[in-house]
Amino acid sequence: MDLWVVALAPIFIILIYVYIRDKYEKEPWSLLLKTILAGALITIPILFFENLISSFCSNCQGLQLAAFQSFAVAGFTEELFKYLALFLIIRKNIHFNEQFDGIVYAVFVSLGFAAVENVLYVFQYGYTTGLIRAITAVPGHALFGVVMGFYFGKSLSNSKRKYLILALLMPILFHGFYDFILMSENYILLLLFIPYLIYLWVNGFKKMKYLSNHSRFK
Repeated sequence: MDLWVVALAPIFIILIYVYIRDKYEKEPWSLLLKTILAGALITIPILFFENLISSFCSNCQGLQLAAFQSFAVAGFTEELFKYLALFLIIRKNIHFNEQFDGIVYAVFVSLGFAAVENVLYVFQYGYTTGLIRAITAVPGHALFGVVMGFYFGKSLSNSKRKYLILALLMPILFHGFYDFILMSENYILLLLFIPYLIYLWVNGFKKMKYLSNHSRFK
């Protein structure tokens, strides 16, 4: 029971926080639950495609392998399927009518995926891993979702194609660099991890604040 709490508590805390930040028109819980479920279900194709893509760099080593695994395997695959799930669920949904809604739905998709991933890690590696991931990987997925949702929300206003491209590209880059720091096992790069995590938090809160204040201006 304790492991379930450690694995899922940070997910629910962040979901509730983001839901509260949507100050104009709350999204229906039925759609939000559908969004979380979609995020959880994409774990299946993600695992398949990550294994497939990994085979293209079977002879890679060192930083080359770390970069490939971080950007091409984890960053690209995970953010692509989150993006597709988000796009299919809300792009033409009547409830997606404010810019901040993009952040809400993107974070819910991201944390649906993160919930499954976190449960697997915590039950395999234990309590300490769960505590570490509660302040690193779980918020990381949420913050990548904020970035995706920010640009997705901006696509309601103008330059739709531009913002929809950025909604996919930027989370891949943010996610890829996050994983690259850890996978590199390079002491110099590892020194950047905490500053980078702080940057993700600051960047995420700025984006939420901006769309929270401008959400009704399409």
